[in-house]
Amino acid sequence: MTASLRSPASSDGAESDVIGRDIHDVAKPAVLLDKAKMQRHCQTLRAATERLGVDFRFHVKSHKTREGLKLQAGESAKNIRLVVSTIAELEHMLPILQDFQTTGRHVNVLYGIPLPRSQVSRLAALGRRLGAGSISVQSTTSVSWSMFPAGVFLKIDTGYHRAGLPPTGVNKSGLVESLMLLEQQGRATFVGLYSHSSLSYADSTPQKALLNLENEIKGCLDALTINSHLFPAAQNLTISVGASPQVTSIETLTNPTQDTTSPSREATNLLRTIRSVAHARPSGFRTTLELHAGVYALLDVQQLATHSRGAQLGACEDEIAVSVVAEICSVYNDGERAQPEALAAVGTLGLGREPCGAYAGWGVVDREAYAGLGRQDSERRLVVARVSQEHSIMAWEQRREGEGEEVSPVPPVPLEVGQTIRIYPNHACVAGALYPRYLIVDSSDDSGGRKVIDTWERARGW
Repeated sequence: MTASLRSPASSDGAESDVIGRDIHDVAKPAVLLDKAKMQRHCQTLRAATERLGVDFRFHVKSHKTREGLKLQAGESAKNIRLVVSTIAELEHMLPILQDFQTTGRHVNVLYGIPLPRSQVSRLAALGRRLGAGSISVQSTTSVSWSMFPAGVFLKIDTGYHRAGLPPTGVNKSGLVESLMLLEQQGRATFVGLYSHSSLSYADSTPQKALLNLENEIKGCLDALTINSHLFPAAQNLTISVGASPQVTSIETLTNPTQDTTSPSREATNLLRTIRSVAHARPSGFRTTLELHAGVYALLDVQQLATHSRGAQLGACEDEIAVSVVAEICSVYNDGERAQPEALAAVGTLGLGREPCGAYAGWGVVDREAYAGLGRQDSERRLVVARVSQEHSIMAWEQRREGEGEEVSPVPPVPLEVGQTIRIYPNHACVAGALYPRYLIVDSSDDSGGRKVIDTWERARGW
């Protein structure tokens, strides 16, 4: 990474100064990552894909750290498949990927968006260092520019309309024929079809997430059927689909503690579709199903709001690995505002400004800040009600339309000037990107996740 893209020392101080500190004593705002929670989420989804018999490719863009890469890869998998969204991520991860290779693990990195021409030479250099079969891209144009043979996925738009071509338009401007020619010339290898659909971010039940996953697989199978005369019949093709909510919904299919005596219609249909990819030779092709996801490893308020794993997950405090610690600067409990509020010294540039459809706030305050309240008030949540560039307003979450009348009077905000609070972000990927490193805590240790045990540097830039 160029020097201009490296960040100066962050407000949390030098690594030697921050390790061992209580989270209340670090310079704020700062971003925390709970290693125990992240490790648990990585293990759970990895085990679910293994039980289901499908391949898995993990995104690293959510955390962009070498240590997080190791947790996602696990210790025993022989094939390490990952997605990067920037060249800077791959440059940062390179030493770990090379270590994997020296221990006999096969590495394949997918550059997750159509490759900009300005980045081709950097990716080619990394491809040469990682070796043959290590790099995949999503554009034949990228391959024609590049100086190394890459694997190529054709990106399919299965309904989310962010990127890719619809199943009926995959061969736009002779795209498939161009790819087949590059393969004949030894300049590319056709890997398969790739879709990334985030429709499940609007879901609220596991059944909806399962249905979105099935529809995404079917969209790729439709592309295969419609264009079957263009693809090599003897080749094994990968169908790669996913986004965290719909992919994590498979845990409801594979969790041994779940009651599987009466699977839902959505579960039955998805399992049938998965089997068809693995065994039925759709349109005469040998196909392998690969699922991909990224923020599953961290979770955030958006992810919990989808309820993609049903009752298997707990509250924010139990599940979300990333939080922002901030300091309360002002408290307004004496009629200064229409409702009690407190001001914290962290804003958009420390939290992000990502909405969540399930509520009207910009983050959720850890209940430890108000654990002493009685039962009625403890059922409320303190949330980030408003957010500006460098500060935000904490207030009690307001009931939404249809949830009944607001209890009156609204109680005081139980915060004090100088108090440290933890805020769970709506979108962990964006919140983490606002800091050069994570302060690592471990909720399974004696401190309960209140002591900094390490720092993890993030890849930054592009």
